[in-house]
Amino acid sequence: MKDSTVSARVEYAVKIEAKEILRQLGIPVSVVINSLYRQIIYKNGIPFALTIPTRPKALDEYTKEELDEKLMRGYKEALAGQGEPFEAVFDELERGL
Repeated sequence: MKDSTVSARVEYAVKIEAKEILRQLGIPVSVVINSLYRQIIYKNGIPFALTIPTRPKALDEYTKEELDEKLMRGYKEALAGQGEPFEAVFDELERGL
């Protein structure tokens, strides 16, 4: 039986964006919070890693050998038809701006 209330202060924009995504998925916020709490209990901790992502290397930070290897790998992947079309990559980048 649900008989307790959780109250938390969050950034307004974060709340609105998350609520919209959950609305599109058809999942009430309370279900997500309840699921998170259950996972915390099940895992006996936070159910995901809390880490600081590593910053990608800038072009001038690569050695010539590292850059050559990276470019060759990309070239071979392109020849093999692997990867994503550049239109899709740019569309994704624009959505993030």
